[in-house]
Amino acid sequence: MADTWYRVDNVAKVFIATNSRRDPRVFRVSCTLNADIDGASLDEALRLTARQFPNFQVTLHRGLFWNYLESTRKEPHAEPETLAPCAPVYGPELRNELLYRVSYYGPRIHVEMFHALSDGNGGLIFLKALVCQYLKLLEPEKLAHVVPESVAPAADLAQDSFRQFYGARGGRGERAPRAYRMRGAKLPYDQTQFFEAHLNVKQLLTRARADGVTLTSWLGARLMLAIHAETPQLERRRPVVISLPVNLRNYYPSETARNFFNSIRVGHVFDGTETAQSLAAAFDATLKYELSEERVKARMDSFEQLEHMPGIKPVPLFIKNKTVGLFTWRENQRVTATLSNLGAIKTPPELDPWLRGFTAMASTSTMFVCVSSWHDDLVLGISSAYRGTGVLRRFLGDMAKDGLDVTLYATEVNNG
Repeated sequence: MADTWYRVDNVAKVFIATNSRRDPRVFRVSCTLNADIDGASLDEALRLTARQFPNFQVTLHRGLFWNYLESTRKEPHAEPETLAPCAPVYGPELRNELLYRVSYYGPRIHVEMFHALSDGNGGLIFLKALVCQYLKLLEPEKLAHVVPESVAPAADLAQDSFRQFYGARGGRGERAPRAYRMRGAKLPYDQTQFFEAHLNVKQLLTRARADGVTLTSWLGARLMLAIHAETPQLERRRPVVISLPVNLRNYYPSETARNFFNSIRVGHVFDGTETAQSLAAAFDATLKYELSEERVKARMDSFEQLEHMPGIKPVPLFIKNKTVGLFTWRENQRVTATLSNLGAIKTPPELDPWLRGFTAMASTSTMFVCVSSWHDDLVLGISSAYRGTGVLRRFLGDMAKDGLDVTLYATEVNNG
């Protein structure tokens, strides 16, 4: 591999400056197959797949004025899963290591990445390529002709699309009020509990369409209602605000496997007159407005323009990190929970007999819900830093009461 280095993108700078033991800024994408994983074959598939993604074969380093990613000849290896989901990938004890790990347990393959390296969509591209390569090694006669979705050239995968498509259109960001922040004791030892809820895509779409809204809006409104029901009476004057990451590849001609997203917020101050249907309609109207091309591109430029301000580059890195950390803390005060919809995951139909499904989840210091689907299986990958599960029980319980089929799995935690 040729020696090279990359600037970190603007979103990556936020993750680097704000990762912690409580939230190491790691996401996980997983694929479940119909048979237990063969470790040796997965390791070989990983070696072959890594060659297609040279921008992932990097280590993170600190400079005087910025962090940077440098190519490394370290080879990734697939290992049996021994760590909790979304365990740290980067930190003082993990210096000069790759910023992603691949593990397996039973029939599942996990790819976990430090969010400074890529976003969920970039991680899914890598996972699907890995799964396809693995199955081709196991079934060469049946699957030799199968290729995953097209993997872009290395230069396109490594593109900093924030910088590439910056159009200097952004103005000052709109100041949002402080949101309701969920209360309750956090899990001890900086733990996070992870839940995996399976629902039927057709059932959910039928309900969302009956209310005249998108699936994302329907789920977002239900999450809002669950949070509001658990909100102390004295704090109900604050809005419940859901942050939703937006895949900017849907707005720009980018094939980057690095971070390329920004986030929008949908908030609501409850007055006691809301129904599930009226709240879903209000959520949907705000979401559609915020997802307009003009709003999305202006927001992207507003975020990126900080990079182009005179006098920023020579500021020492430790000052930049403290500033980014303070800015991120202030922005977090305007968000109650996060809902990230990765959408329908598409794979070559020839692989269907070997696959059972996909899921995604992310580390968090509050509550984070990842939505993904494969065929008729929709999965909510829910992570929570709280001991209490009242919001989760209401969120999923209300859907079950509405006649939706819900199957729930959860990781074990040590409650001290």
